[in-house]
Amino acid sequence: MTTAPLNGGKRRRKRRGEQTVVPDAEFTSYYGKPILNTPEWKPLNIGGYFFLGGLAGAGSLLAAGATATQRPVMARSMKITSTVAIAGSAAALIHDLGKPARFANMLRVLKPTSPMSVGSWLLAAYGPLAGAAAVSDLTGVLPRAGHAATAGAALLGPAVATYTAVLASDTAAPAWHDGYRELPFVFAGSATAAAAGTALLTAPLRENRPARHAALFGAGLEAAATHRLESRLGIVAETYRKGLAGRLMRSAKVLTAAGALAGAAAGGRNRGLAAMSGAALLAGSVCTRLGVFHAGRAALADPKYTVVPQRERLRAREAAQATMATPSTDHNHAPPTEPT
Repeated sequence: MTTAPLNGGKRRRKRRGEQTVVPDAEFTSYYGKPILNTPEWKPLNIGGYFFLGGLAGAGSLLAAGATATQRPVMARSMKITSTVAIAGSAAALIHDLGKPARFANMLRVLKPTSPMSVGSWLLAAYGPLAGAAAVSDLTGVLPRAGHAATAGAALLGPAVATYTAVLASDTAAPAWHDGYRELPFVFAGSATAAAAGTALLTAPLRENRPARHAALFGAGLEAAATHRLESRLGIVAETYRKGLAGRLMRSAKVLTAAGALAGAAAGGRNRGLAAMSGAALLAGSVCTRLGVFHAGRAALADPKYTVVPQRERLRAREAAQATMATPSTDHNHAPPTEPT
């Protein structure tokens, strides 16, 4: 007895080389909720907090260097910039916290293990130093105290420029937490480029040589650290390449590279080109900070950026344990036999 073939009397044969297509796994959670809670951080508040803090810290370093090398216009402009920037950074943080009292409460106790606590104390110590340096330079009052304040702000500048990267890395967001090695260098390069851009905008041509060198250094450091970050994070690196974060990071790379190269090539001869280079560097730094922020939010919103790395780490741990548990055998030396 034979059965009638389906499909109108014709047997469907599997084509040679045809493979079954398995749909990609979808990672979901209960009721469609993210696995990790997304913080209620606002992009402009936290992005501004990141950017302005970095600009202030790196600006104090340039101000100290300009003071030491007798570049008064550049020194004054960077001192003023650092003071205004750190005030704006603190204002953005307080606005995001909702109440000024919350910032004051963080100063009640210093917790060395808390990046937020250390950062709050850094802001509280750095702000008055940067302000005193600017006021002394503008008024000519207490020049020795002004020089001491300039040096103190420069000493704290690197920490002020990069501690926000440590703060972000201390969260559960995979794009930030997994990038804890590279993010401080990304922020340091971005801050240096932003400060150099400000100096190119405000300093005369005869004084802007250190700014042009700093722009090249900052752009190179940021590019190298970002490349390392995207190469090491595996699937999580998608958050830095896709969506709004990807567009911002690509814009940052173009603007920062163009600003640094143009400034180095002709920023010492053409005032207009120096200003354009400075504006590009500042815009690139803003894009970097906002890109990092949105990458963190994207990683929190999609469960796969939490699940896949966890499974990979689990498999690697199990493989390592299995390797350690397997007894090693030496076939070249057989155990001695007992005499009969």
